[in-house]
Formats: sequence, structure tokens, C-alpha cells
Amino acid sequence: MGAMNERNERRHKKNPVTAGSILRRATAAALRRRGFAEGDVIARWPDIVGPELAALTAPEKLQQRRGDVAGAVLHIRVAGAAAVELQHKAPMVIERINGFYGYRAVDRIKLLQGPLPEPEKPREVASRPLTGAESAKLTARTEATKSSDLRRALERLGTSVMGRRAPPAKSE
Repeated sequence: MGAMNERNERRHKKNPVTAGSILRRATAAALRRRGFAEGDVIARWPDIVGPELAALTAPEKLQQRRGDVAGAVLHIRVAGAAAVELQHKAPMVIERINGFYGYRAVDRIKLLQGPLPEPEKPREVASRPLTGAESAKLTARTEATKSSDLRRALERLGTSVMGRRAPPAKSE
């Protein structure tokens, strides 16, 4: 038990950790099982193949052939009739992927026809208007800021943050 507390204390004394580094560690094992050393190909797929083709395709896995250092097979999920288009554009896609990696990482593409994963919809966060007391408190906290542009930005941020919280309890 003492060792655990000591480890937690050390962790909290360090500088803040970026969310990206935590996510990278959390997703590394799942990506490695699919053949991707890093998630960059999946995350940057629209940049690699272009937005039109990315809307119709999704990289599934990168399969290394036994004994080969380079020249893997990239499995790509394709929506319906777009498979014919992707088949014609395969040399260009392979060239772009290899350009992304900086070496001949892929030498073949295997198409898997089927439905694409549903894109995540951005969460809509309901915001409520601030009460008079909350507005006054926010104005009081930002009035010492000399730059009017910064003050307005801080007020917009404060309004957004406070508007997402539950309204203060009314005292009777």
C-alpha cells in the first residue's frame, strides 16, 4: 500500500501530461494488433488519400508478409461501388501511403467491400443563459484585464463554461 501511495505522489508532482500521450499509450496495443505501429495512418487518412476517397474508404489493417521487412498489404474497407474507383486509383494510393511513411511500407492493397464504420457525431453541449449574479461575478473577475480583446475573450469563455454547469441553487 505504501508503494502505491508513493507512486501516486510522484505522478502528481510531475508536470501535466498531454491527452495525446495518454491516448497514444491507450490505443497502441489495439493498433499493433491491426498492424499499425502508430495510429497516424488512420488519423490522417483523409490527408493521405484525399477527402473524397476518405469518405468512401477506411484503412482496416496493415498485414506484414512473413520474412519481408517492407512491402505489407494494406486492407481497406470500401463502401459499395467505390471499390472499382479505388481499384483504379490503387497505384496512387500506394504511392501516397509510402510517401507518408517515407519508405516502401505498402506494395499491395486488398479491398474489403462492406459498410464503413459510422463517423462519430460531435456531442452537442446544451448551454444555458447565465443568471444575473453569475454575469456580475464573471464581469468582476475579468474587469482587471487591461486588454479589451482579451477581456471579451475571457468573458466568452467564462460564459461558455459557466453555462454548461448546473444553475446555482435558489435560496428561499
